[in-house]
Amino acid sequence: MTWARPVPVVGDTTSAAQRAADVTGWRMGQATRDALYEVIAARRDIRRFRPDPVGPELVERLLGAAHMGPSVGHSQPWRFVLVRSPGTRERAALIAERERQRQAALFTEDARRRVLDLQLEGIREAPVGVVVCCDRRVAAAGVIGRATFPDTDLWSCACAIENLWLAARAEGLGVGWVTLFPPGELAELIGLPERVETLGWLCVGWPDERPPAPGLERAGWSRRAPLSEVVMEERWAGSGPPPPASALRAPGQVAVVGARDEADILLTPPSSLGTLDKALERLAALGVREPANASLVLVAADHPVTRYGVSTYPKSVTREVLEATVAGQSLGAAAARATGIAVTAVDAGVEGAAVPGAIPHRPGEPQGDLVETDALSLADAEMLVGEGRRLGRELDATIVVLGEAGVGNTTVAAALASAWLGVAGAETVGLGAGGDSATLSRKTAVVDAALLRARGRTGRDRPVHTLAALGGPEFAFLTGLVLGASERGAAVILDGLATSVAALGAVLIEPGAAWHLVAGQRSREKVHQKVLEELGLEALLDLRVRAGEGVGAVLSYQLLSTGLAMRGFAGRVTP
Repeated sequence: MTWARPVPVVGDTTSAAQRAADVTGWRMGQATRDALYEVIAARRDIRRFRPDPVGPELVERLLGAAHMGPSVGHSQPWRFVLVRSPGTRERAALIAERERQRQAALFTEDARRRVLDLQLEGIREAPVGVVVCCDRRVAAAGVIGRATFPDTDLWSCACAIENLWLAARAEGLGVGWVTLFPPGELAELIGLPERVETLGWLCVGWPDERPPAPGLERAGWSRRAPLSEVVMEERWAGSGPPPPASALRAPGQVAVVGARDEADILLTPPSSLGTLDKALERLAALGVREPANASLVLVAADHPVTRYGVSTYPKSVTREVLEATVAGQSLGAAAARATGIAVTAVDAGVEGAAVPGAIPHRPGEPQGDLVETDALSLADAEMLVGEGRRLGRELDATIVVLGEAGVGNTTVAAALASAWLGVAGAETVGLGAGGDSATLSRKTAVVDAALLRARGRTGRDRPVHTLAALGGPEFAFLTGLVLGASERGAAVILDGLATSVAALGAVLIEPGAAWHLVAGQRSREKVHQKVLEELGLEALLDLRVRAGEGVGAVLSYQLLSTGLAMRGFAGRVTP
């Protein structure tokens, strides 16, 4: 049975089916489009103005167009100071004239004369002056998009100027943008507070010229470059060969948008399940649309770094957890059994003889302690990544759930995270399972010593070398496992910090693997959130789980399984 589609009374009233049926449905009429391009082509920088006044209603329309400009994080940082006083305009013109003389002296004789020929009388002649200001008093980190590009507030103000300029041209008004001002002098002239900056002075009025082409082009200053000279495909021309192409590919646009379209026909508002909806759409794009067969792969290994007192528990616990997993009695295996998930146990280097019942993939050479020697030989690191990749390809599971066991491996994870995030141990080391402040100090010292020893041989561009120098057997194996499962098109659910760091290694090797990842949980390890951010993921659960063994990932699988079932049972609406 289908139900009538609930149509919102505010916001977007269209459905995915409507948008898919006519992708051009948002297009405006031909006459409107032609007029827009005509206005864009006819915009000019006007220097000569008639003395006739510009009515307040018209000025408000222009400012309204500017105020509708796009702004990063909807910050609307623009401020407009209207200047009509002849005295203020005269002082502004004098400042600009002085600056023109100073700048002209920097050019060759011919260019100097051209600079001096430029008409600046618009500051005096135009009946309205608009000083466009950018209010930068809000911290960049407090605005979406500015933390990475702090000057986007200035870019937003430039967009507002362009809106005003185009609206003025359509109204028959002229605009001249004058930037020949020392910013501090212009700011003082109009009394700007600290952290408010100007983008120059706009002269607004009825033009006393109607130029058919840009003024500097007509004056022989420069020409408009052909479009072909300013457009490049994929990379900057002549910048050298691109990085090696990733063998993995995320689902195509059709699959990604199709998954979103499927959710749009459910009898519920889009994205009503929040983070869960995002994860379900990711699964749908991978072809997972119903509760699927899943497999928990628990990889265990010991680490010589424990000799530095970085763990609360003895190394023997690693073997006990792996043996209990084989017996189906570890916490991770019990969680998997309760959920109907198959369990695969991998002995990637547990101290002593190989654990019976676990698949053996152990290093061939002795392991190092990170501080004095590399954790693995490069040959072992490559072998373990390869073996993990092979298992990932061979697993008969639509969803692969990651788990690990290894006393001391939060120290190893912190070292890898430091190398790949480019931060010191103090920013990545956490308490681990049951640690105290003394343990934390020892772990931090170990990580910093390991980073110093391996300097120059690790980093984002050398992920396998980093796994060898600072990692451990289960990290290398899990990295390969993520790659192999992703190549097969499976989804991979991450557990705590260790599995997430291993997944980061996989993404550094093959960026296309990122799409296949689902962050099952955010653990209490403080750097875990930073690693998830690096992977572009948001965790489904935040239960402060410290168990490891894939417990948090299995719990999130249950949530995903329920979500998939809900989508299967939920009512559908007519398009």
